[in-house]
Amino acid sequence: MEYRSSEDLRHMRRNMQIVFQDPYSSLNPRMLIKDIVGEPLQIHGVAHGQDLLERTKNLMEAVGLSPEHLYRFPHEFSGGQRQRIGVARALALNPELVVLDEPTSALDMSVQAQILNMLNDLQASYGLTYLFISHDLSTIHYMCDRINVMYLGKIVESAPKQELFDNPLHPYTKALLSSIPVPDPDLQRERVPLAGEIPSPANPPSGCRFHTRCKRRQGKCETEVPPLINIGGEHFVSCHYWDQK
Repeated sequence: MEYRSSEDLRHMRRNMQIVFQDPYSSLNPRMLIKDIVGEPLQIHGVAHGQDLLERTKNLMEAVGLSPEHLYRFPHEFSGGQRQRIGVARALALNPELVVLDEPTSALDMSVQAQILNMLNDLQASYGLTYLFISHDLSTIHYMCDRINVMYLGKIVESAPKQELFDNPLHPYTKALLSSIPVPDPDLQRERVPLAGEIPSPANPPSGCRFHTRCKRRQGKCETEVPPLINIGGEHFVSCHYWDQK
């Protein structure tokens, strides 16, 4: 394991930021918005005084809010506005990577679309890389270029977006994709049901973690962990019998 000094970690943190899932609990209720958004700039010594104020104003405008909002408290905003404030704070240090942890799951559907479009615009403007975490596959399809499907903390399939949606290979991926609602009452889609209960992540099954719910499981699935193998191009799958129907 490689250990890094406090100074190295401090520098790395400037390039990695996060937008949390719950916009209501991710902002300090006792701080003005100008202090919340400007705090990263102060901590890292990037800006002070009038320069700090100007930078925070620009960040607010970048996420579609007015500079006059800087002198309000978080409880004076809606959920969508709070999430915009969280995004502004994440962008303060011009990071290279932004982790988006279910950034729209706590918002109304109409507001979700606004936030997702804003995130796409900001990605193009700032040259950002997003690590987008979500259980909503429709949102994943809209936002992502490459998808990793995880089950009990392990990646079971990884592929470029369209390849994964067009040619899912892992049984868990197939079940997930079959559950996406289709906005066409005449279109029939075969559901892939999953049997059994989800095991405890604290005490996962031996071998393949999915074997307790998998219809194609065989003997070694219970004892051998399947490696994540490249089956062609940039498509990876962790399944002993991925090529079986």
